[in-house]
Amino acid sequence: MEERIKKSETRLCKLISPKTLNDHNTLFGGTAMQWMDEVAYITATRFSRMKMVTVSIDEVNFLVPIYAGTIVEIIGKVIKIRNVKIKVQVEVYVEEMHTDNRQKAINALFTFAAIDDNHKPIQLGL
Repeated sequence: MEERIKKSETRLCKLISPKTLNDHNTLFGGTAMQWMDEVAYITATRFSRMKMVTVSIDEVNFLVPIYAGTIVEIIGKVIKIRNVKIKVQVEVYVEEMHTDNRQKAINALFTFAAIDDNHKPIQLGL
């Protein structure tokens, strides 16, 4: 199981550009959440190899602002497996382009459920 969890870890890097910024010149929270949901979905699907849907997003913490000209890395990891549901921890790190400065900017806990062709919850086939 540990190997399966390790293989399902998903990473996505993005360059923060002006088109993703709000009026405070920081990354829109909704844009960050979209990227995080995508990474969490891929992580859950890679782990289960089943159809998955987002059930909830909990404990979202915006820790530091993310500015244009920085790089973010979004990392998804499976942290809990139940009969139907998978919990995925997603962390977003921001790093300056021309220094080694890197820090956690956002974290959240996503819950996914396995579904059948009729969109009904089903047991994980593990």
